[in-house]
Amino acid sequence: MAAEQTYAQVINRVVKLGIAPEDIIGNETAASGAFFASVEKLLPDAIFHTKARYAKDSDPRKINLGIGAYRTEAGKPLVLQVVKNVEAELLVDPTLNKEYLPIGGDAGFVRAAQTSMFGQCVSMAEGRVAGCQTLSGTGALRIIANFLHNNLPGCTVYKSSPTWGNHRKILLKAGVNQADYRYYDASTRGLDINGMLEDMENAPNGSVFLLHACAHNPTGVDPTQEQWQMVLEVMQRKGHLPWFDSAYQGYASGDLDADAYSVRLFESAGMEMVLCQSFSKNLGLYGERVGCASVVCLTSEARIACDTQLRGIIRPMYSNPPKHGCYIAKRVLTDPVRFEEWNVELKGMSDRILQMRVELRNALEVKGAPGTWNHITDQIGMFSFTGLSPEQVDFIEQKYHIYMLRSGRVSMAGVSSSKVDYIATAMVDALNSA
Repeated sequence: MAAEQTYAQVINRVVKLGIAPEDIIGNETAASGAFFASVEKLLPDAIFHTKARYAKDSDPRKINLGIGAYRTEAGKPLVLQVVKNVEAELLVDPTLNKEYLPIGGDAGFVRAAQTSMFGQCVSMAEGRVAGCQTLSGTGALRIIANFLHNNLPGCTVYKSSPTWGNHRKILLKAGVNQADYRYYDASTRGLDINGMLEDMENAPNGSVFLLHACAHNPTGVDPTQEQWQMVLEVMQRKGHLPWFDSAYQGYASGDLDADAYSVRLFESAGMEMVLCQSFSKNLGLYGERVGCASVVCLTSEARIACDTQLRGIIRPMYSNPPKHGCYIAKRVLTDPVRFEEWNVELKGMSDRILQMRVELRNALEVKGAPGTWNHITDQIGMFSFTGLSPEQVDFIEQKYHIYMLRSGRVSMAGVSSSKVDYIATAMVDALNSA
């Protein structure tokens, strides 16, 4: 009787859902009510799983070098003073409300975000840059991935080897073909520029290349200005579409304009492109999810069409973006006083990371770490690809309670002067013992 009642309940439920009862008759899983019994458990995300293990660790020596978020010398999260100042202004602004934003977000923020990357460029002056506010950089990447899938059917997106782990997942979920191009040379711990250019030459004409605008994640290895020119020349000749991911503008050099060099180079050459921006790192707005997706077109007519396509993706996905974080970013980007305050704080964060690179390299060399360690200071941005093996990373976590990704990537923002000697000791021990 219990089984019959369960079956009747299932029939009643599926009828309400508009499913024909005959479609489930004979299906024992449905009849038993165990719709989700066969759902596969997925592996946890590597970065957030590292953070979770760190949070559970009660050892007072523990250090988190895994997640890409800025930390102070005391190892604490930082809310920029300029962000606090702007938030105080927003709270008393009588013109603001909690109504929905348009599907594409706040137009003033979008233009300010685009200007921060493109500068005073021809494409924007001629109204050829489509764009929308997004749920930070990840949201921008997903919107653009869907945009490419919808409008460039069959295209292949080439991503660097290695690249940020979420790139592969985003492309997979959007149904976009993907492949890799050579980027990192493990023997030199630097850029494999010849391999990169050769793979671009060999790719079918009209392919899409996902490029890190600056502060490459995870390697911290960027092309020089001369190498960016070489990349541009190959992509122009092959008719490739550049897709820039800019998550760290201002973090590589401490200068927003300098870190926009690659994007501005391609725009000034008249290239069509797509761009994804995040303000999580450079404004410290991690949890506010502030980002922008842009499409640089050849005509204003194409821009109008692309704007409709971007909004056509957003509407059934999350309808429209949140306000608070974008209002903070917009005011910082457009108010000269706040913009200058931001630049000072941004350079301070960048300078501290650069100093941690110097201190970690020195500590490793003083302790006689095997091999050469100039790559620690040669690399740039938030991350360093140390060259540690997965086994050595495991050893360090188990013995020293220092957490990092098994690829050997460490967040230099998590290093501090008070902990650098301990971190170097752990690394040397792992290099000699694991």
